[in-house]
Amino acid sequence: MASQYQGSQLKYINSSRIDCHWRREILQLKDGGEVCLDWLDMDHDPEKPTIIILPGLTGSSKSEYIKSFILTARDVGIRCVVFNNRGRGGLELKTARTYCAANSDDLEEAILHIKGVYPNAPLMATGISLGGMILGNYLVTRGEKASEYLVAAMVLSIPWNVFVGTESLEKPLWNLLLNRHLAGCLCDSIRNMREQLEGNYDWDLDHVMQSKTIREFDSRFTAIQFGFRDVEDYYRSACLHDKLDEIKVPLLCLSAADDPFQPIEGIPIEAANKSSHVAIVVTARGGHIGFMEGILPTNTYYSDRLYGQLIKGIFSSLDEMKDIREEANRFAKENALGKSEKTSSAS
Repeated sequence: MASQYQGSQLKYINSSRIDCHWRREILQLKDGGEVCLDWLDMDHDPEKPTIIILPGLTGSSKSEYIKSFILTARDVGIRCVVFNNRGRGGLELKTARTYCAANSDDLEEAILHIKGVYPNAPLMATGISLGGMILGNYLVTRGEKASEYLVAAMVLSIPWNVFVGTESLEKPLWNLLLNRHLAGCLCDSIRNMREQLEGNYDWDLDHVMQSKTIREFDSRFTAIQFGFRDVEDYYRSACLHDKLDEIKVPLLCLSAADDPFQPIEGIPIEAANKSSHVAIVVTARGGHIGFMEGILPTNTYYSDRLYGQLIKGIFSSLDEMKDIREEANRFAKENALGKSEKTSSAS
């Protein structure tokens, strides 16, 4: 597996909020692009359980919510690596390509690389917000292949139905203000990458950087860059609410009913109830990647507590996880057969 890659570069960076050094690995991708993998464990135990964590839309290993999950995993003895998307985490963009919710090619290369380095280490994946959508689409599009590499996965605060989430984010006042703030962050990112993105391409960078909402940004840049017909085609491809029965990896999902990125009507609760291996936990409160606990919330997070319990259970019950993955494959095949029979009878 490792031989498929052009190689990687290593260096060490400090984090003032974590009492150890990151080990930064620059992973060179097949198309000449680069992503960086930030490792929090200096222990090279070849069989130590490992988790790959994917940040959100403009996040990186420096994001506070990422550090929170990492520290939770570290406290239970799990090796962690953060997958920073192209151009994120302080890494310069090398090609005229960034990232999007519907494309998981870079993640697949990172997973293959990690399994090549630690082939005997059980691997789990965690994705937050946009990172959860990338992970979810990896699970959907890779099917059984994903279950060969991952023992389990968890996603948090993901926009299951992107159309419902986008409509919510465009409602005044606070949701729209949040939307405009994030669109501004995306435009700033493009401004910083302008030199790499200029050239004979189908997008107009000046027009892109005038985007006031995420939908406008995706319409003017993301959908064009990744070859979708339009922004609706991109969002349709990114949606996960109608694809749960294609996932073949045990998956826990944490959502909040008051998340402005995904109102509760967009969360596929009924589909999860029918699934043998996909579970969705919906809290009444939590917003987007919030989940703070207590009457006067400070630094205690329900998401951290749930995460710690989950990874302890997974990595202490790997034999049982194999049985669940087999059940997941059977469930997915039975659903695919049922869909095929319905299609045949309808025609």
